Amino acid sequence: MPAKSRTYQPAKVSAALAAQTGALRDAVRQLCDRADAEELLARPTRVGEWTVRELIAHLAVQIDWVPAHVDDPQEGRPPLDLLGWVAAVGTVAPLLDEQARAQAAGAFGEAPAAVAEAFERAANGLTDLLAGAEVRDPQRRFEIRLGSMALSDMLVTRLVETVVHADDLADALGLDGFPHDRQAVAAVTRLLADALAARAPGGSVELRIPPYAVVQAVEGPRHTRGTPPNVVETDPLTWIRLATGRTGWAAAVDAATVSASGERSDLRAYLPLLG
Repeated sequence: MPAKSRTYQPAKVSAALAAQTGALRDAVRQLCDRADAEELLARPTRVGEWTVRELIAHLAVQIDWVPAHVDDPQEGRPPLDLLGWVAAVGTVAPLLDEQARAQAAGAFGEAPAAVAEAFERAANGLTDLLAGAEVRDPQRRFEIRLGSMALSDMLVTRLVETVVHADDLADALGLDGFPHDRQAVAAVTRLLADALAARAPGGSVELRIPPYAVVQAVEGPRHTRGTPPNVVETDPLTWIRLATGRTGWAAAVDAATVSASGERSDLRAYLPLLG
């Protein structure tokens, strides 16, 4: 188990988040410009009972959260690191659902062109913030309901939101993938791999997610040399889907998107890591 959260370079995080947000802005604009946009916005998603409209509304709230609250006064909430955020964020799911539904009934409940404009305002607000020096200040704190985070860590959580939900959007629309920023996917992959090691500390299983992450996890005999007796290997997007409950363990193994060898290599008891 990592002694503490992995550190992420603020400049790289900012660049990755700006690129991922820009790709989402373009995708929402393209969706809303289509003749069948109303039908597409009403499609179901794999995120609970949300439609595409509610998914986009949720994404806008998450993208806009830092610009909207970056200057809020500090309330002295307890420190929260990235692994703590992954472990706890599922507890605020009802609040997030309420926010998404309220947004979808408000600004995002209008015609497709208005949806695109509202999303673009949120996206531009974040990219404007990312261009400023304050996001690279290591002393800058940002408070959320769960605790007080370094602003640089908070931006990593926005990478999680934008990567995971961009994949949800592509799935709902039947697209052949999404043009994710490579560094954004890398950061999310590493964070969720570290979260597994934190949830199931040990050294009996080696999780490999090339080319971004390798971690040891699960209690039992620790591997020291040669080929580990228990190995799990998958690609980054499959790992992200497993860690967030978008894909089930058995389905991924059956589809051969996960390779698992060894008697301790079944990780389904520890998944998902983030609801």
